[in-house]
Amino acid sequence: MASDSSFDIVSKVDRQEVDNAVNQAAKEISQRYDFRNVGASVALSGDVVTMTANSAERVQAVLDVLQTKLIRRGVSLKALDLGDGEPKPSGKEYRLAGTLKEGLSSENAKKITKLVRDSGPKGVKTQITGDEVRVSSKNRDDLQQVIALLKEADDIDAALQFVNYR
Repeated sequence: MASDSSFDIVSKVDRQEVDNAVNQAAKEISQRYDFRNVGASVALSGDVVTMTANSAERVQAVLDVLQTKLIRRGVSLKALDLGDGEPKPSGKEYRLAGTLKEGLSSENAKKITKLVRDSGPKGVKTQITGDEVRVSSKNRDDLQQVIALLKEADDIDAALQFVNYR
């Protein structure tokens, strides 16, 4: 009798890669000509990435540089929550703060289980445990189909990783 195969769906951020991306973005900002004398900077403190400059357009340009570096380092942009994405004036400068999101929220976990239940292969079971979702099935091919289904899903607002595949 074959046992169930399973994997876990998690949302984790590699802190070292985020730190490297922020450092690379800061270095590029300090060296680029179009960022001279505009007070542009990017910094990571704890879970918050703060971008500053003397105009809202420059802050958006700093964000673009940071997003490019994050993508190159393999960090999903869904892991960075920018709120409404609009820089806020703070004294003589503009600031934009983004927080790093880790773990699946309960609403995202429910979306995942509903998507698997509705569109996934029959006989696949899902179970929410904390900030993870465990998917199990007798057939490993069904699990591969679930992974492909979740990679194509657009309405899930989290960076998904698939771990503990057994």
